Amino acid sequence: MKKAKTVRCGIIGYGGAFTMGKAHSNWINAVPGMQAVAVCDIDPARTDAARQDFPDISTFNCNEDMIARDDIDLCVLITPHNTHAPLAIQCLKAGKHVITEKPMCITVDEATAMIEAAKASGVMLSVFHNRRHDGDFLAIKEVIQKGVIGEVFHIEANGSGYGHPGKWWRADKDISGGALYDWGAHFVYWILNLIPEKMESVTGFFHKRVWMDITNEDHTQAIIRFQNGAYADLQISSIACAPKPRWRILGTKGGILDEGGGKFKVFTEVAGYPAQLEVPYKPTDWQAYYNNIGDHLLRGKKLEVPPEDARRVITVIETAEKSAKSGKAEPVPFE
Repeated sequence: MKKAKTVRCGIIGYGGAFTMGKAHSNWINAVPGMQAVAVCDIDPARTDAARQDFPDISTFNCNEDMIARDDIDLCVLITPHNTHAPLAIQCLKAGKHVITEKPMCITVDEATAMIEAAKASGVMLSVFHNRRHDGDFLAIKEVIQKGVIGEVFHIEANGSGYGHPGKWWRADKDISGGALYDWGAHFVYWILNLIPEKMESVTGFFHKRVWMDITNEDHTQAIIRFQNGAYADLQISSIACAPKPRWRILGTKGGILDEGGGKFKVFTEVAGYPAQLEVPYKPTDWQAYYNNIGDHLLRGKKLEVPPEDARRVITVIETAEKSAKSGKAEPVPFE
């Protein structure tokens, strides 16, 4: 891949939810040698908003018009989940680098097609797994890497509560992929980084019991078994009345319990004596994702979120649903 001198970026999708179009543009513009130069959205009101936020930016209401421009090097996709694969492949075939919002796509076949399109064009493909830079995850990962709790063999992760998920595309299974694709994608990515082993199988449990006016599942669970015998149990639910810690992690020499509040408990031993520590979260730094993109494209450094890593997330989610339907653990198709 030829190193660029300046990376000119086009944003596809400037929807109002979470103001992510503006956020991505600001993160891009904060990196020396990168600049957000264009925005595309099918809603003219949103491109009007983009011009108010960035008066010098070019705007489009048709993807093809923006992708055809020679003065755009990288396209950032901030669109519904089911559009990621077709839009990414369109951009990649046009010779653009691509960043998609998470999740990467809906199916493993889509992820593979995206990876192959990037390789064929000799361009970068990455997924905005910005929460690899969340302060709680960074602190937990550091404690584990320092060996404080020994070798991790069991992880419980939880993103649950009780409440209606909302009536929009994130609650529509045909568009979102299902309940496990939103926050679940973050958790799966975290888990796969905390247990850096090859996966063996995934067991899934999917429930539809309460919120019948939407099509996403109410409760999802994925149990990942790794080849070294370690396993992780992830639950994402909108019908969980009883609380559960966000993280409960067991290692051969201790454990971690994170119930929120800016710090977590570490159980370990010091000089043979049992000890309990409180570890504060580290600062969260989502800008670091784009700093790495700039370092990769402009200075040849290693890409921190390669597409193969993001495909592993989709593999877990897709295999969990397959298992929920078959009623048995399903092997991971490839690693």
